[in-house]
Amino acid sequence: MATEQSLILDFTIVLGAAAAGGYLANRLRQPVLLGYLASGLIVGPFGFKLLSDVSQIKSLAEIGVAFLLFALGVEFSLAELKRVKDIALQGSLLQIGLTTALVAFVTIILGWASGLSQGIFLGVVLSLSSTAMVLKTLTERGEINTLHGQIMLAILIAQDLALGVILAILPALQQPENIALALGIAIFKILVFVAVAIALSKWIVPRLISSFAATESNELFLLAVIALCLGVALTTASLGLSIAMGAFVAGLMISEIDYADQTLAKVLPLRDTFASLFFASIGMLIDPVLLIHNLGLIIGLVLLVMVGKALIVLPIVLRFGYSLKTAVVVSFGINQIGEFSFVLALEGWRLELISQQTYLLLLATTAITLVLTPMWLDSAPHLADSFNHIPGLTNFLRRFSAPKTIFMPERMSNHVVVAGYGRVGQVIVKILQSQGYPVLVIENSEAAAQRLRLHQIPYIFGDADSELVLEKAHLQTAKALAIALPDPASTRLLLKRALSIAPQLDVIVRSHIDSEIDFLTQMGAREVVQPEFEAALELGNHLLKTLGAEESHIRSVINAIRTDKYISIRPE
Repeated sequence: MATEQSLILDFTIVLGAAAAGGYLANRLRQPVLLGYLASGLIVGPFGFKLLSDVSQIKSLAEIGVAFLLFALGVEFSLAELKRVKDIALQGSLLQIGLTTALVAFVTIILGWASGLSQGIFLGVVLSLSSTAMVLKTLTERGEINTLHGQIMLAILIAQDLALGVILAILPALQQPENIALALGIAIFKILVFVAVAIALSKWIVPRLISSFAATESNELFLLAVIALCLGVALTTASLGLSIAMGAFVAGLMISEIDYADQTLAKVLPLRDTFASLFFASIGMLIDPVLLIHNLGLIIGLVLLVMVGKALIVLPIVLRFGYSLKTAVVVSFGINQIGEFSFVLALEGWRLELISQQTYLLLLATTAITLVLTPMWLDSAPHLADSFNHIPGLTNFLRRFSAPKTIFMPERMSNHVVVAGYGRVGQVIVKILQSQGYPVLVIENSEAAAQRLRLHQIPYIFGDADSELVLEKAHLQTAKALAIALPDPASTRLLLKRALSIAPQLDVIVRSHIDSEIDFLTQMGAREVVQPEFEAALELGNHLLKTLGAEESHIRSVINAIRTDKYISIRPE
């Protein structure tokens, strides 16, 4: 009984400390996993030694790894990958391969790696980026649907998919002298396992899950999902592969069936709980004295990773025909080390591919790169613009900023320029064309450019905020400019540059957040539209009609709200 109470006490201490650490990190606008790591350090053997049995907590943390990878498998979407599939697949393979090669070369030359196997392992660990951190940062900045946001997420999804394969072939690195044979055996095991998994996911798993769902019992459904996740994970462990890979494949089995969303909704609370336990258990391994003594080495590793990965990603994105600005933002967005590198590093330590000291150095390096990611993303657009003003580089870089394709008459006048051909831009173009007004679209997505060509709509393919692109848009003779870009930073830069070319131009801008309305107006926008407020006005319009208000009164109320830039309806 005392042992059971001891485990409950340890479990409570870790979860309580993780909650406090995560809350503090959130208040400081840092990733919550850094709070989990810190909480583990504080309560662990190198901190206040509050736990009586750390090994039991680490055993429970294994479930966190399984649920983490299982949820990733359920969330994985082939549809998302198809949108930018070329750079997602080819680009991510290039990035992982080149990063692994560079890190292996540098670490072996400098003596940080004891051999080729360890060098390759370190390269693979450092090649992965943080899907959670990048997704959170893009969401906060309103840049999920931007071109650079889509490219980043596509590469990250491909990296996450590669993680399953990496975990499977990791044991082969234990036998560097027979690595070809070991890899062959590992790949054979993977193929057999995947074949069985595909068969199960096609004929058995959907029927099994639907049977439990038909009971309309939440607890039975959840028990079935947990049993599937842990059962497949233990199967891969018995084959000499990793628990993490099995959990990921179990998630993939469910990802394409009708109950995927319901499964994810049930598993997420468990995932978040046990994942916090996993990251806290990693924090328990951190020896602060060791980190302080190696602070210079850690800073060097951070610079090597973040600068090195950015220099690798930059030419890869340019190679696929994207602009310099897009390439810089993407390279600065995914140059950190990801949360799944913790899983890999822990697995490598268990397999004795790295020492405990190297493992701790990797943890510290990963944590610092995650903290720096938002700052690097903030500086990326400004750095891309400054490149164009560096003597000697200007002529070389102009070809990356210049429009890639121009599908329009040589001369245009009295036209409306529409920047962005997403959902909002497409509606604007349809309205203008239905009334017979000439339109010119500026767009940097190849998929959108194909639709424009198909419908014979004049367009310029390039970044709308590029000076070279705007020079081709005949803004001096245009009637108006409608800015419907998903990126707030590009919106502001485009507005500034457009008005510098044509100061009297009538510019209407889509605002992303409330605080931008006044700022864009002060910059010179003739009209600033906030989509959520406009939707609310239309709903209010309909309700007032239903309640019997006069049409003229309704128009005066709505016009007054629009005239004062939504001030009367903005949240306090």
